[in-house]
Amino acid sequence: MKAIRRFSVRTALPEPISALGDLAMNLRWSWHPPTRQLFAGIDPQLWLEVDRDPARLLAELAGPRLEELAADEEFCARVGAAKADLDTYLEATRWYQEATPDEGSLPASIAYFSPEYGITEVLPQYSGGLGILAGDHLKAASDLGVPIVGVGLFYKTGYFKQSLNHDGWQQETYPVADPQGLPLALLREDDGTPCVITVAMPGGGALRAHVWRAQVGRVPLLLLDSDVPGNDDAMRVVTERLYGGGGEQRLQQEMLLGIGGVRALRLWARLTGAPEPEVFHTNEGHAGFLGIERISEFTQSAGMSFEEAAEAARAGTVFTTHTPVPAGIDRFDDELLERYFGGAQELPGVPLDKLRAIGAETYEGGSEGVFNMAVMGLRLAERANGVSRLHGHVSREMFDGLWPGFDEAEVPITSITNGVHAPTWVDDSVYEIATQHLGGRDVESDDSWGAIAEVPGETIWSAKRRMRTALVEDARARLRASWAKRGATDAELGWTDSVLDPEVLTIGFARRVPTYKRLTLMLRDPERLKALLLHPERPVQLVIAGKSHPADETGKQLIQQMVRFADEHDVRHRIVFLPNYDIAMARTLYPGCDVWLNNPLRPFEACGTSGMKAALNGGLNLSILDGWWDEWFDGENGWAIPTADGLDDEARRDDIEAAALYDLIEHEVAPRFYDIDDAGLPQRWLSMLRHTLATLGPKVLATRMVRDYTQRLYAPTAAHNARVNGNGHAGARALAEYKARARAGWSSVRVEHVEGSGVSDSPLVGESLSVDTYVALDGLDPTEVDVQVVAGRVALGTDDLVDWDATSLGFMESYDDGKAKFAGQVPIERTGQFGWTVRVLPRHELMAFPSSLGLVANA
Repeated sequence: MKAIRRFSVRTALPEPISALGDLAMNLRWSWHPPTRQLFAGIDPQLWLEVDRDPARLLAELAGPRLEELAADEEFCARVGAAKADLDTYLEATRWYQEATPDEGSLPASIAYFSPEYGITEVLPQYSGGLGILAGDHLKAASDLGVPIVGVGLFYKTGYFKQSLNHDGWQQETYPVADPQGLPLALLREDDGTPCVITVAMPGGGALRAHVWRAQVGRVPLLLLDSDVPGNDDAMRVVTERLYGGGGEQRLQQEMLLGIGGVRALRLWARLTGAPEPEVFHTNEGHAGFLGIERISEFTQSAGMSFEEAAEAARAGTVFTTHTPVPAGIDRFDDELLERYFGGAQELPGVPLDKLRAIGAETYEGGSEGVFNMAVMGLRLAERANGVSRLHGHVSREMFDGLWPGFDEAEVPITSITNGVHAPTWVDDSVYEIATQHLGGRDVESDDSWGAIAEVPGETIWSAKRRMRTALVEDARARLRASWAKRGATDAELGWTDSVLDPEVLTIGFARRVPTYKRLTLMLRDPERLKALLLHPERPVQLVIAGKSHPADETGKQLIQQMVRFADEHDVRHRIVFLPNYDIAMARTLYPGCDVWLNNPLRPFEACGTSGMKAALNGGLNLSILDGWWDEWFDGENGWAIPTADGLDDEARRDDIEAAALYDLIEHEVAPRFYDIDDAGLPQRWLSMLRHTLATLGPKVLATRMVRDYTQRLYAPTAAHNARVNGNGHAGARALAEYKARARAGWSSVRVEHVEGSGVSDSPLVGESLSVDTYVALDGLDPTEVDVQVVAGRVALGTDDLVDWDATSLGFMESYDDGKAKFAGQVPIERTGQFGWTVRVLPRHELMAFPSSLGLVANA
């Protein structure tokens, strides 16, 4: 028989150990070893059986065992000490409380929206890098005391659980997660009834959602769940799967995340007295509808027009793009948009035509009748960023159509390179070395990175051997379990006991499996790969993992191709594919690898953080110069795989880059690993390892990343928001009025005449160019434009200005015909080919960037 209803019963803990419930419900345990050790010590075998989940562990303990623990004075003291430590962590003054921004004050609350969060494998609400990054962002914010509130969706079956069939084809299953059995608390009204968030649906329907709170250290994470009474079957499954369903379900999910998420924040503030967010951070375009909801709020609460409300909402919004390819952006056709946002479905104050214009691809190469979520995110954000320096460049090129007439460098998309949360990903063996030789576990706060050079080589190598051995043992167990699911019997699996070797150079490769990440690049020349794996003196072994989206048949084919190679009898002891890549696997995989391999098609890796995690565990990177590696490779912290950029023949490009990969492993990586001294230590390898930790360690941390967001985006955005929305939103109203006039008349703004003088026939550095220019303003006041001389070096063989600077000219006088004269001096400060031009930009004191409006009149 099957149950027609179910619910989870939480454990009633005896008073002396009741704090165990608080410790289990705060996800700080997922990155705090002492708390995990406390739970593991209750019943080590049961701890493993419940997959290291404190909430499940407590639920499985019988009453007599709980009473026994409650009578154990030593254990009760440990529980009390752990609870006191958590309380101190939650209440102490941290970095954010002591930080001083350049302008204004730091925001009292920051809302962080993401479609997925990778906090712990116990809460499987992630698919890959975007979710892991979001989880690390929240954890680092907690450690720094940054007052973030996370907003997301609760997916009942998560992404999916991956296995393989007999032929090596990916299989997906969707285990149901019961939120009542997870470290989640349901938001309730004062009378105890569950809080409900409602978003209107077509035909008079409604999408209702409960709100679950996960506590991530100091950071609350609000997760909206549509599987609630009152929803029909179609609405109940809206949040069933992460990235599941078709385009319509994706739109419903994103409406719930953006619109419902803002409403959940208002609910949270009402229930708890928490301050309303001053900054709204949109992590990728999936949550872009939060801007529409906020516009609607402003039109209703402040009587603002749509344009005024858009300025009010934009002022406090940060948008982060994570994709370097248009195919990675959600786009909805106009018919679907009209069905969900037109007619009776219009949000108050948000007419369909205004909404449509915000997401329209009104640029060269764009498509008519399409609503682009990333375009909306950029148009509704005052500040935007990519997630590595190279990705910032790619994003500015990708979206430059929104700012026509501007050079790529002026497109207002900056970059903040991702980081990883060290306490989550760094193995205890590494922390033991830090404790013994670097003065403590917190290398960052003690600024002890430079002291890594003094750590004895035998200490480092012994730790790497332990971590490699742990990976080998874990891989053997996972491989055996995988083969059992594929139909093999115990009698056929004896060979799995000797798969991999703790003494062999171990290379890891694990990530999602879209085509551009090139899982199978290493298989371009199978015989050469086999020669590397089976080398008699310098063998290599590969540990590979990754999931393909259930609808991606090409990705599944790549996995099958890799699995079939790894199944071959002559190499299966040297290469393994481990299914169901997740946080639990990663915690052993990263530390156990000597080298981390990454070979995407450049420049399609926005950032990538797996190599960062490997580096913090003493691994060296072997990677295409893409994402973060393009930025921080220095020639001594790993190896850069040469690329064949510009080749149109993709097969030839893959052949060239695969050959370069084989060459590096054969002639540089393996020889250095196996070059050992009389003490059995690879001194040159250890030198690279120390250098990697000392130089990359401070850079790749999520705490560095969150400090960058705070100082470069959150604080300036909060200050700008205060200026725009202070005094009854006077700034928003004035800015909207100015932008409307500028847009209406800009087609008639032009540079009429330019005169340059003051330099000799053979100009020398130090001379000044005098410029007079006459500009037609079509009703704009001279104070409302910025007339600039753009001057710099001219690229050889072209008229293109490079390495240029802009100098604003002063207003001199106006004329009756609407023209005005501007003049000024431009110093000549460089030798070589010198060129200059004049342009006109809109000017308003509340515009964050000169290019914000996307308007320019070039001479």
